[in-house]
Amino acid sequence: MGYLGNAPALAYTSFAKQDFSTSSTTSYVLDNPVANSNELALFINFVRQEPTTSYSASGTTLTLTEATSSSDDMYCVFLGKAVQTVNPPNASVGTSQLATNSVSTIKIQDDAVTKDKVSNLMYPAFESHLSAHQEMSDTTTTKIQFDTERFDTDNYYDNSTNYRYTPLVAGKYNVYCSGRFDARTNSNLAVANMMIFKNGSNYLENQQYFVTSYIRQSFLVLNTTIDMNGSSDYLEVFAYFDIVSTGSGNPRITGSSTGGSVFGAYRIGD
Repeated sequence: MGYLGNAPALAYTSFAKQDFSTSSTTSYVLDNPVANSNELALFINFVRQEPTTSYSASGTTLTLTEATSSSDDMYCVFLGKAVQTVNPPNASVGTSQLATNSVSTIKIQDDAVTKDKVSNLMYPAFESHLSAHQEMSDTTTTKIQFDTERFDTDNYYDNSTNYRYTPLVAGKYNVYCSGRFDARTNSNLAVANMMIFKNGSNYLENQQYFVTSYIRQSFLVLNTTIDMNGSSDYLEVFAYFDIVSTGSGNPRITGSSTGGSVFGAYRIGD
């Protein structure tokens, strides 16, 4: 037959039957959610019950006004939504009903994925600095113990034991470090070397040679991009001194709350 307006929405009408295992109770669970008691026909001992008077229903909860017994026969027929209903029943649509790539970003609530969640799950970052001077041995490669975190979004940096960064999100990371080298009083630097290690091996270094004009202090900076596997790859920073003449005190990497000796990294993408 003909009609005016939109075509009647018949896709969600259902007349499924459900049999119940009865007991001495007034509460039962429905196989299909309903909006109210008028959306199902309930039969007890083959007698149809009156909606709202003999029972109520909402979602998947069916509540009787009087308890049944284990000998009762009870079943219901789901009558479905009215023909004019254009929305599926509450909680009736799952992942399998959605077409692949059908949900666009415009349909996602603004605060459903917050900046903090994205940062923590996909773009971890940290920065740590050397809080106090760290003494070194001459002509010995030594790990710098960056012990004070300025930030660490996912707690991937170990600032107390191994002083290494092990991000558990795979991707490419911008990695940077800096160190202030001090040969101490009456000493002279011949070589100052700073290195970024990946998995215990030298990945990148910055080295200064002072062949004839020796100096007492030097400042080195490294910055690079490193691919991390998100599971076992880790990063550390090492330093190396070569002192020409020895004065008072061991050579050291200087540290303070505002000093320039820092180590950091952040994920920039896949």
